[in-house]
Amino acid sequence: MSGLFDAVPLGGRDLPNRLVMSPMGRGRTTPDGTPLAVMAEYYAQRAAAGLVISEATHPSPIAVGHAHSVRLHTAEQARAWGGIVDAVHRAGGRIHLQIMHAGRISHPDLHGETPVAPSAVRPEGTARVFHGTPAYPVPRPLTGDDIAATVRDFARCARTAADLGFDGVEIHGANGYLLHQFLSSATNLRDDEYGGDAAGRIRFPVEVARAVAAEIGPERTGIRLSPGFQLNGISEPDRAEVYPALLDRLDELGIGHVHFVAGSDPDLVRGLSRQWRRTVIVNPGTGPLDTDTTLAAADRALADGADLLSFGRQFLANPDLPERLRTRAPLNSWNPRFFYEGGAQGYTDYPVLAVSTAGAVD
Repeated sequence: MSGLFDAVPLGGRDLPNRLVMSPMGRGRTTPDGTPLAVMAEYYAQRAAAGLVISEATHPSPIAVGHAHSVRLHTAEQARAWGGIVDAVHRAGGRIHLQIMHAGRISHPDLHGETPVAPSAVRPEGTARVFHGTPAYPVPRPLTGDDIAATVRDFARCARTAADLGFDGVEIHGANGYLLHQFLSSATNLRDDEYGGDAAGRIRFPVEVARAVAAEIGPERTGIRLSPGFQLNGISEPDRAEVYPALLDRLDELGIGHVHFVAGSDPDLVRGLSRQWRRTVIVNPGTGPLDTDTTLAAADRALADGADLLSFGRQFLANPDLPERLRTRAPLNSWNPRFFYEGGAQGYTDYPVLAVSTAGAVD
């Protein structure tokens, strides 16, 4: 298991193992994005992870991308998140807040405004709103003032997270959302300082990272990246030029970690993992829900330069995933019906190992 259960330093703390709970939106919020009380139980159940990274959290109303996605820009939302942080810490865990702006992957039904993006390039597909399946509209290009305000939104959300006791923050720069839209030549058609060549297209993500690091400290700041990942209409033909340049600029800021989604261009991710001088988190992909397969994926990623391994659906269905992997116990099967809706069912009712060994697990 290649040191999977070794202690690892991150952000001034020692993580007890190399397993990270990947950010996963689960839809357990009020209509205005305030976390429901059951979220505290859900995250606390998974506190044995070396690090828990929260589901993508929106720093402003215009940043919202999906119905029932969680937010952090009101006092009520902050109080609810504070209860979650306290629950994780009482359970002995560590938790980072992931901050995300959806950009063009949004719809006016969610916030009453035309979605914003680097350029007026409409995404294919339909939006996830409260009622119906409307097509995505053509987004409004961000002005210079809009960009500055968005950077401030990220920084303000990070400051709130730190004040609530989060152990750090991860900026969402992946999966076709706003920061990723700036990185892609297919969605960023700007001819100002935020577009054009690689140096222009990385400028906005670097400004966000700089502002967040200035608020809470670079060692407590990370970013998630998905080079070549074509989710949400992203195309990156020059990714082998863009991402090394981006990492050079982020390295100058001294941020604590980079979190890669490895699936689309594993060769590039391996090279970037070796380029990055501080902590590398790699999500090696879900794959079959099988203990041996998960351990083998972790071993490969560690050999390729990862320091920490993030898993999503494995943690979703197995609150005690570290213990299951340590003892090579079977994993629970997940239930896709309740991935994004419902209350406790399919959320906090997955059995832990003591129950599963009595025969309660599929």
